[in-house]
Amino acid sequence: MLLGLVVATSIWLWLAIVDAIAGQPFRTFAVLGGIAPFTVLHYALCLAYGLAAVAVVHGAAREPGLLFGAAFVFFILEFGFVMLTVILSHVGLGQLAWVRILGGNLVGAVLTFVVLSRRHPLRRELREAEAEDAE
Repeated sequence: MLLGLVVATSIWLWLAIVDAIAGQPFRTFAVLGGIAPFTVLHYALCLAYGLAAVAVVHGAAREPGLLFGAAFVFFILEFGFVMLTVILSHVGLGQLAWVRILGGNLVGAVLTFVVLSRRHPLRRELREAEAEDAE
């Protein structure tokens, strides 16, 4: 849940800041349905994303091949965001759609990697396994 909240908040702030810098406060939120509906749906989806990401990491501890499937799903998800950005660049957000949508998506992906790599015990377990292999 914490991962989802961190990712959701960071992306929400990214969008608000980019819109403010562009001189169009909350423009992205308006195009995507309004501030309140967007925020509720955005947080719900990010919470689900956070839970799924942590579940994949836990599952990978038992079944390492799960990471390959997760990487494929991540690629498909990113491709979907590219397509969404193309559509939104033509339907209301203009050329800044790339900065707004893909920029926010990149922020969320980087934060996910950083949080999972620093806070999850799988990192420690992998280092211990490497140390055992080196001996």
